[in-house]
Amino acid sequence: MAGLIVQLLAERNGPVLAIDADPNTNFHQVLGLSVEQTIGELREETLKSIKDLPAGISKDQYLEYGLQQCLVESKGIDLLAMGRGEGPFCYCAVNHVLRRYMDLLSKNYKYVVMDNEAGLEHFSRRTAQDIDVLLMISDANPVALQAATRINQLADELKLRIHSRFLVLNHLSNGTLSGSIQEALRQRIAQTGLKLVGEIPRDESILRLSLEGKPLSELPSGSSAKLAAKAILEKVLEKGGRDARSHT
Repeated sequence: MAGLIVQLLAERNGPVLAIDADPNTNFHQVLGLSVEQTIGELREETLKSIKDLPAGISKDQYLEYGLQQCLVESKGIDLLAMGRGEGPFCYCAVNHVLRRYMDLLSKNYKYVVMDNEAGLEHFSRRTAQDIDVLLMISDANPVALQAATRINQLADELKLRIHSRFLVLNHLSNGTLSGSIQEALRQRIAQTGLKLVGEIPRDESILRLSLEGKPLSELPSGSSAKLAAKAILEKVLEKGGRDARSHT
């Protein structure tokens, strides 16, 4: 979903900053980009070499240069992969510097799209705040919808600064659900406290690209998933403002 949004925003004359905030870095693959270094690796490298920095170069300058090296640039879409740290260091000061530079960098883009790992952790770490639009992606499984409910409740408890929140149902089969199942599903969705902004059908063309190791940019224009994502994006931009920053 994040990949489709990035592609669609780039087609709207971006520019788009895509941020892969999932420790299991793979956003670059669906975008057709190559990542040489993640922010997590930069952080580790900085902490290991901080005592050996050349004279006249501060930690902030070293990190700023490293951040520029981590930025993957392409036509209409740039990418930063957060990755994760591996060593037993104290990251507080380094994280503060990185957040500051990320804030400065994001101002150069019309859109910022952050792809997060599934679950609650990025909310408790407060990486999902100061954003315009939060999309919670779920399939129709009650367990998945319950997770979306908990995420929505946690966002309230932590008082995260999120302008709009929406639910997106993903991987829906093309078959027609019976009336009783549709009603039960509507009730489950209502219990999440989220507005359903759209549904993404199961699309074999996406699976085919994934199996072939090809990016979403090669999806055919008639792709059912891409058309559904486009309709969702139009609703989101209309409700959240043309310059909305999206987070999935």
